[in-house]
Amino acid sequence: MEIGLLLLLGWVAGWLTTVAGLGGGVFLILALSLRMSPAEALALSSPALLIGNLHRWALGRGDVDRRFAAPFALGALPGSALGGLLVVAMPPAVLQLLLVLTSGLALARALGWWLPRPPAAALVPAGAAIGAMAATTGSAGLALGALLQSAGLTGAAYVATAAAAAVAMHVGRIAAYGLGGLVTGETVVASAVLALAILAGNLAGGGFRKRLSARASGRIELGVLFACVALALVGLA
Repeated sequence: MEIGLLLLLGWVAGWLTTVAGLGGGVFLILALSLRMSPAEALALSSPALLIGNLHRWALGRGDVDRRFAAPFALGALPGSALGGLLVVAMPPAVLQLLLVLTSGLALARALGWWLPRPPAAALVPAGAAIGAMAATTGSAGLALGALLQSAGLTGAAYVATAAAAAVAMHVGRIAAYGLGGLVTGETVVASAVLALAILAGNLAGGGFRKRLSARASGRIELGVLFACVALALVGLA
């Protein structure tokens, strides 16, 4: 894939996730899946998204709610590893359909049509389930966002804790993709390009977010989700 396109997609993904809290990674995977198989898109984007989330975690480490992040990670790590192994054996058409379904559910939640409220006490099993979702569709932000909201997290704590939780999911699924042969020298180089662009997007989004109202941030998130559903449907066609 062209370096210029990778830089653009990575920058947009980093900017969106920093401004809205979640959504940039899903956008990136759906956009990449228009040029390659969903499994390849997941494997290529995961290392870059890991670096992006590590960066956001480092920037907001003082805002991370460790009471949430630690038990969630305990379940998310093995869950994402199992999901990653499933991706290797899953037909591309099934993966693309899952991308459409999870993007649609995310949009329904943002519009208030479906408001899941999983109990905060079930963080370890919830982490395992959401980790598996992250590995197979990349759209775990749907359920992770619901958990963060049920825990009462908003603003900087929401963004930082989401980043910390995402790190565990990325580590597990990257290990599984590697075992399945999806991570190659070519994907590592492309991931490095994406990672640099995501870091630049993070920095740009951080400065923009400070001047943004909660209402405007919500509108951006909604716009991202509409775009994700559209990209998923194009990929399915």
